[in-house]
Amino acid sequence: MNIFTDETREPTRREFLYLSTGIAGAVGVAGASWPFLDQMNPDASTLAMASIEVDVASLEEGASMTLKWRSRPIFIRNRTPKEIEAAKAVAMDELKDPVARNANLPKDQPATDLARSAGEGRENWLVMVGVCTHLGCIPLGQSGDYGGWFCPCHGSHYDTAGRIRKGPAPENLAIPPMTFISDTVIKIG
Repeated sequence: MNIFTDETREPTRREFLYLSTGIAGAVGVAGASWPFLDQMNPDASTLAMASIEVDVASLEEGASMTLKWRSRPIFIRNRTPKEIEAAKAVAMDELKDPVARNANLPKDQPATDLARSAGEGRENWLVMVGVCTHLGCIPLGQSGDYGGWFCPCHGSHYDTAGRIRKGPAPENLAIPPMTFISDTVIKIG
């Protein structure tokens, strides 16, 4: 008897056992491989560093703080009106790197002071990855020719908006993904 032409035939016990054994084997392989696949996920300490929340309520005007995020220093500065005006007064054609380098904005956004700050109404807040874009040194704050950051290793000078103005560094200091989740708490990452 040909099983392909007889549509009314019931499956045999042997066929049922083959099917059941195949399904049980597939479930067993999936269950046995799960621990191996699960161990490839990042551990809890890595996930905890994916984003951080920083309370900046105690950071007075003109003050800065440095913290660590994803093993990199983050500079947070509450800029003074004088620092903001100095950054706004810079003509775009004077900038060595005309791109904002802000992870929160389009990649081709010009490096205006507003594009480098925390945004409209929060122009005083500047949050940057504190790593020189030349060779990865840590710049010193509130120093250099432009009153922003200065990398003493090779002489890169950044202005009060973290834009490269002089020296070998090719790019502005990067701005990480960040948002204000309240008036005084910044979420980075």
